[in-house]
Amino acid sequence: MAQREDSSSDTAPGVAAALADPGRWSDLGVRMASGAAMAVLGALAVMMGGLWFQMLTVFVTAVMVWELWMMIEPGKPTPGMLLAALCASVLSGQLSNGDTWVLWLFLIAPLAGAAMLRRERLTFLAFALGIEVAGWGLVTFRAEYGFTWLLWLILVVICTDVFGYVAGRALGGPKFWPKVSPKKTWSGTSAGWISAGVVGLAFSALTHSPWHLVWISMLLSFASQMGDIAESALKRRMKVKDSSALIPGHGGLFDRFDAMLGASLFMLLASVLGFIPGVHF
Repeated sequence: MAQREDSSSDTAPGVAAALADPGRWSDLGVRMASGAAMAVLGALAVMMGGLWFQMLTVFVTAVMVWELWMMIEPGKPTPGMLLAALCASVLSGQLSNGDTWVLWLFLIAPLAGAAMLRRERLTFLAFALGIEVAGWGLVTFRAEYGFTWLLWLILVVICTDVFGYVAGRALGGPKFWPKVSPKKTWSGTSAGWISAGVVGLAFSALTHSPWHLVWISMLLSFASQMGDIAESALKRRMKVKDSSALIPGHGGLFDRFDAMLGASLFMLLASVLGFIPGVHF
């Protein structure tokens, strides 16, 4: 979920001045409405799990691959649609099969897309593969670790996004990484880390999980921000504002789920290192 922050200068204008500036909040109503609709749909799928969550994840993954193609090659939508369908088919097959040794099939669509492109071949290959693997990871996490575990991950990402957005708009201040993501500030980034730590603390207290869930949540928050920044760098490279215009006030699905992709890939890496068993509910 993309964290969007704004600041008209490098100097914090003050909370009162920020709140009095309607331009800073002009898109908030639309964002909230479309965000609420996505939240309800996503929450139902996560709670139901199984095939329902799998279908939603496959759909979102396929659309993000199509958006990736359209950012690189906007004049040729048909190959992008075909690649999206291919990604959906491969991901569905992988989720149904369950054998990790055939994960190399995820390379089919990224390699096919890279072969068809005239430019940015490695860019498409890396991002498309990351999208597929992250989608597979989310469904696998839901199946193996359960609803509460995935709820924790999602809440960390959402709180990082929401509190980072609000703090960044209200407080402004120095930019986090201006060359890559000029709207992100240190105030918003730090607020995201703190809110994630609070989520970890709450889950630790309510589920009797170990206290180190707090700093794991903060690391997960950072990973989600890196997913957001990676997509911001891609958009700047492609000279586009949003990945698409599918969602009012939010852009495309890639704009909304880039942070979730970063979080999923981080937790997949943690699981390979044997780290996830320490996170239990």
